[in-house]
Amino acid sequence: MKRIIAPSILSANFLELGKDISMINQSDAEWIHFDVMDGVFVPNISFGLPILDQVKNVATKFLDVHLMIANPDQYIIPFKEAGADNITVHYETCPHLNRTINSIKEQGIMAGVCLNPHTTVDLLDEILPYLDMVLLMSVNPGFGGQQFIESTYEKIIKLKKMIDKKGLSTLIEVDGGVNFETGKKLFESGAHVLVSGSFIFKSENPLHTITNLLNI
Repeated sequence: MKRIIAPSILSANFLELGKDISMINQSDAEWIHFDVMDGVFVPNISFGLPILDQVKNVATKFLDVHLMIANPDQYIIPFKEAGADNITVHYETCPHLNRTINSIKEQGIMAGVCLNPHTTVDLLDEILPYLDMVLLMSVNPGFGGQQFIESTYEKIIKLKKMIDKKGLSTLIEVDGGVNFETGKKLFESGAHVLVSGSFIFKSENPLHTITNLLNI
């Protein structure tokens, strides 16, 4: 089964962001994860289009954009133009989810849907065939460094059964509290992509941490 590590630059050193992107370029990580927060849908404000636009000029990795924002539809084209290779929106913010997913796919990039910890995967039954990826939050979105929610494992297993039953190749991504212990169980449960922020960037050797996380 495919394994991908996606370092979240929410935990990077923004005074030396170019250096951190260079580190990811040299690493075994295939993706770079962008947590975009608006202070409305989640209780925090992070960064947006200008940062992505600059990072795309130096990054050699797939740019994975997670929109934790209200009204994401109006920002699909701007984020695509800024360099997004994937745009993930929240189920909880999209009253017309099929239309939103189609709008992303019309830009020629991957489309994903994210579920908050309290949102059941059963709600994805109708939309699942249209998705390239499902992102499961294993912490409540808004801040890094939170404690992992243990019920995430069962959620992954259930989602994987839904994907397999429909004969799909939809990726499962997990974000929140990822470390060597949780990461091993997440991969074993059926996750394909692990997002990790502070665990990578606050480690003594981020390059080694990424490699070891990929191969746990």
